[in-house]
Amino acid sequence: QVQLVESGGGLVQAGGSLRLSCAASGRTFSSYAMGWFRQAPGKEREFVAAISWSGANTYSADSMKGRFTISRDNAKNTVSLQMNSLKPEDTAVYYCAAKLTQGGYSDLRNYDYWGQGTQVTVSS
Repeated sequence: QVQLVESGGGLVQAGGSLRLSCAASGRTFSSYAMGWFRQAPGKEREFVAAISWSGANTYSADSMKGRFTISRDNAKNTVSLQMNSLKPEDTAVYYCAAKLTQGGYSDLRNYDYWGQGTQVTVSS
């Protein structure tokens, strides 16, 4: 079992930055690939970014490339999402997820554990 707790969400003006963090506890953190997803009101949950278990490989949704950066610290059992140049359309609840099973990083069905989410609101 893995427990995930997100933090760092909040209200920011368009063009600003936020850094989300996800703290993991339970089974060996470094065994899992990690991902960030988001869900806006009335919309489906969508892929934001993912990182392999070692941190050697990262993946981002096309709309976030160049603005969002995922990283992890296996010594601290944390994964982070640095978000720059935020836009009002980035407003959503952001979820951290852990992936042990095989399958693509962008498919939420391939993730085994989820956090409760943290709200990000970007004002225009």
